[in-house]
Amino acid sequence: MGQPASARFSSESSERVGEPGKGREGAGVKGERGLQASGPAPGGRKMAEGERQSPPDSLEDTPPATQNFIIPKKEIHTVPDMGKWKRSQAIEKLVTLLNTLDRWIDETPPVDQPSRFGNKAYRTWYAKLDQEAENLVATVVPTHLAAAVPEVSVYLKESVGNSTRIDYGTGHEAAFAAFLCCLCKIGVLRVDDQIAIVFKVFNRYLEVMRKLQKTYRMEPAGSQGVWGLDDFQFLPFIWGSSQLIDHPHLEPRHFVDEKAVNENHEDYMFLECILFITEMKTGPFAEHSNQLWNISAVPSWSKVNQGLIRMYKAECLEKFPVIQHFKFGSLLPIHPVASC
Repeated sequence: MGQPASARFSSESSERVGEPGKGREGAGVKGERGLQASGPAPGGRKMAEGERQSPPDSLEDTPPATQNFIIPKKEIHTVPDMGKWKRSQAIEKLVTLLNTLDRWIDETPPVDQPSRFGNKAYRTWYAKLDQEAENLVATVVPTHLAAAVPEVSVYLKESVGNSTRIDYGTGHEAAFAAFLCCLCKIGVLRVDDQIAIVFKVFNRYLEVMRKLQKTYRMEPAGSQGVWGLDDFQFLPFIWGSSQLIDHPHLEPRHFVDEKAVNENHEDYMFLECILFITEMKTGPFAEHSNQLWNISAVPSWSKVNQGLIRMYKAECLEKFPVIQHFKFGSLLPIHPVASC
C-alpha cells in the first residue's frame, strides 16, 4: 500500500462530517449464534422511543413515481474513466452511506469442513442465487416500486463473489453496500433502520460470506497479501471501530490479545473480524496481518475509525481494479454530482 498505516492514522480526519460522539457498548454482533442489534451491555442504556434524531445526511430518498429504472451496467473501462467515477453521484451516495452509518454507530448507545468440490458446488450455488435474486428482492420491495427490482437485484448478485474465478473481495463487498444504498434510495430502508442495517443486515451478509469462503475455499480478489488490511472485507472494520469508540476498557491494543478477542467477539463486529482472521490464517498475527498489527498501536478507536475511512477511500473507492467492475443505473448513476 502506498502510505504506511502510521501515517494514515496519525492525525484527526476531516473526512467524516460532525464530531465523534459517544461510543456504543455491546451493540450485539452474534455470529451464527444470532444477532442482537438493540440490547445494551451492562452499564449501557436503551434509547427512549422517539429519542433518535435523523442525521444530517439522511439515507431516505424515495424516488419519484415517474422514475425509469434501468439495469445497471459497467461504465469504467479504462483508468482515465476513474475521473467520471470520482465525480459521480454513485460514489457520493456510497460515501454518504458509509459516513452516515458510521456516525450512527458511534453516536447510538448500546443496543464446517471445507468442500472438496468447491468450484462446481459454488457455481451451482451462485447460479441458484442468480436465478432467485429478483424474487428475493421482490419480497421486501413494495408492489408500487416493483419496477426497481431488476435494477436493485443486480447489486445483490454482484455482492457474493465471481462465479468464474471463485473469488471474493472488497469490490463485491462494495456491491452489497450499493445494494443497501439502493434499498435506502427507494425507501425500503429508513432512517430508523440504520443501526439494524449494520448489525442485522450487513452482519448477516458477513456470516453468509464467511461460510462461503470456508466451504468453497474462495480466493481473495485483488488481495495485497500481508500489506492489505484483510483478504476479503473492509467495511466491518470501519463500522466495528466506530462501535468501540469511547469503550470503557477495550482499546485498540486489545484486538491483538487472544483472550480479549475470545471474550468479546460476540458483541463487537471488529473483534469478530479479528477472530475470523485467526481462524483462517496461521502463524504470528504480526506477520500475516501486518497492517492490522500496526493499527493496534493507534491510541484511540476514534483515530482508528477515521484512519480506516481514509484508507478505504484511497485503497478501495479510488482504485481502478476495484471500480472497473462497478455497475451504474438510475439509482447509482455515473452522472456527475450537480455543482452548487
